[in-house]
Amino acid sequence: MRRAEISRKTAETAITVAVNLDGTGAYDNQTGVGFFDHMLDQLARHSLIDLTVRAEGDLHIDDHHTVEDVGIALGQALAKALGDKAGIRRYGHFRLAMDDAQVACALDLSARPFLVWTLPFPTAKIGHFDTELVREFFQALANHGGITLHVDLIHGLNSHHIAEAAFKAVARALREAVEPDPRMAGALPSTKGAL
Repeated sequence: MRRAEISRKTAETAITVAVNLDGTGAYDNQTGVGFFDHMLDQLARHSLIDLTVRAEGDLHIDDHHTVEDVGIALGQALAKALGDKAGIRRYGHFRLAMDDAQVACALDLSARPFLVWTLPFPTAKIGHFDTELVREFFQALANHGGITLHVDLIHGLNSHHIAEAAFKAVARALREAVEPDPRMAGALPSTKGAL
């Protein structure tokens, strides 16, 4: 069963994340940050990973701690659900077009966290949401999920479209990477003997 649940509580946030890697993309995300919930819904739907997030954070300050800490907890949940990673494809990539925006994602479930991020936003806000928090989320996800993650803007004019294309591109790449590879027959996708 490739499922996991992580609970994380700090002085700033209280978060529970549950994932099912073999799901259908079902989602139930409630963070108190509307745009972020919408992006998490996209991440679940397009990765086919069932995702439930409950977050209570210090939103009276700003959205930063909530968004970052959800990224931390989600990364930890993905790593836990993947276990030793035997039999998975490990790598994933996708180029996604959404109206004016096109975003490319390539990732490796390597246990070596690294983020390459060339995704500039033309505006500082999407509604009330700080666009810089998109990077903060993916940095936390990569660090705590042990993911080498590259996200690159090919082109784009609208900040909402760019952010959504990024979440969807990562979702599709993640979908490919976590899938069992029938040719691997349960073997570890590495010559080192461990990931």
